[in-house]
Amino acid sequence: MRLDKFLKVSRLIKRRTVANDACDSQRVWVNGKQTKPSYDVNVGDEIKISFGTKLVTVKVLDIRETTKKSEAVGMYEIIAEEVCGIFSRENPIDPVDK
Repeated sequence: MRLDKFLKVSRLIKRRTVANDACDSQRVWVNGKQTKPSYDVNVGDEIKISFGTKLVTVKVLDIRETTKKSEAVGMYEIIAEEVCGIFSRENPIDPVDK
């Protein structure tokens, strides 16, 4: 399944166009690499998403074409949530000092 569609179906990001823009803006990493919206997501992949000053890391547990809102949480496991300063696009893990 495409990365942008996975982010939408799993409800990590509300709309597919927003997920697409996030990937194009280099705010999404899969297994430590910046990826395009067309990346093929697999079970076991680790996805990092930068939401402003928040960095969320999830592990893909299941891939479904469609799902109910109540079942969407079962598609991933939150590994870490970090609130930091501004993130460097080259290294999402280390915050950049202002």
